Amino acid sequence: MGRYRPPRPRGTPLITPAGEARLRQELDALWRQERPRVAQVVQDAAKNGDRSENGDYIYGKKRLREIDSRVRFISKRLEVLEVVRELPADQERVFFGAAVTVLDDDSGEESHFTIVGPDEFDPSRREISIDSPMARALLGKGEGDVATLASPGGERSVEIVEVRYADPGA
Repeated sequence: MGRYRPPRPRGTPLITPAGEARLRQELDALWRQERPRVAQVVQDAAKNGDRSENGDYIYGKKRLREIDSRVRFISKRLEVLEVVRELPADQERVFFGAAVTVLDDDSGEESHFTIVGPDEFDPSRREISIDSPMARALLGKGEGDVATLASPGGERSVEIVEVRYADPGA
């Protein structure tokens, strides 16, 4: 079996201003802090002689390749991303940037999350990607509407309880 991996599906090219700032901060930290530090470790390890058995050299070079790969990815992605700085005209419906509260019809549990771009989603901050099945099911719907989505356990229905928008410039 080969090492071929099909290309990753392209995500929606939208991002919030906060998400863009986080990506730029990561890019800056990788390029200005971590890469020079790792390059110095590799340089020092190379002075020790036999590189074939030098763990610092081998793993340092591997880490440099990982950093360079991530820097290239972030740089290219930032070129195509569109930063959404304005609120939608209809703030009663779910669109990109919406903070949504839904009620699961089966379990009766309420869930709160914000719909963000695929490059910035973070479940620990209750942010889901606009490309996720949940977000796709909710897009365009308003408070009181019921959305049906396919899940591993079968179809699920959720009712939209609240739709809010925060200032995208914040």
